[in-house]
Amino acid sequence: MINISDTAQEHFAKLLSQQAEGTCIRVFVVNPGTAQAECGVSYCPVEAVEPDDIRIEYKGFAALVDKDSEKFLVDAEVDFVTDQMGSQLTLKAPNAKLRKVDNDAPLFERVNYFIQSEVNPQLAGHGGDCQLMEVTEDGYAILQFGGGCNGCSQIDLTVKDGVEKQLIEVMAGEIKGVRDVTEHERGEHSYY
Repeated sequence: MINISDTAQEHFAKLLSQQAEGTCIRVFVVNPGTAQAECGVSYCPVEAVEPDDIRIEYKGFAALVDKDSEKFLVDAEVDFVTDQMGSQLTLKAPNAKLRKVDNDAPLFERVNYFIQSEVNPQLAGHGGDCQLMEVTEDGYAILQFGGGCNGCSQIDLTVKDGVEKQLIEVMAGEIKGVRDVTEHERGEHSYY
């Protein structure tokens, strides 16, 4: 679930050696599954351990994850980096804002996960976003674009060469194409 680098493990073991016996670290997500999701690491004294916490043993310490954060910390990485600017603990949790879906989840959920995790971060740079409206029985993803994508002169390129191409590749045999149902209106909000 969580990959803690060797340097981060050494850092945590050193810090925890100065705490009360039995203290662990807790890795968590505040507001999981939302755009406001934030990850964190804190000390967790023995009296704060919950019965349903997931305990991960490392050399010299244990990390705890609460049940609510578990699915949002899949593929998370904790590292401790030292350079000429000093030392820094980094935490990357690519699934914190959106829970990763299983490979056998319904097609709509898998396509929506792809749109939210891969497409929307790219569109956000232009002030745009995309919503999956439905997946038709004949294999077309019906999308609606908003923000800077609405009325953008490059929307056809974005739909066909961007989103559609990626979706057909990732969902091979399940998605045949993409249809844009947005009523595009040019305006100040559009990205040109």
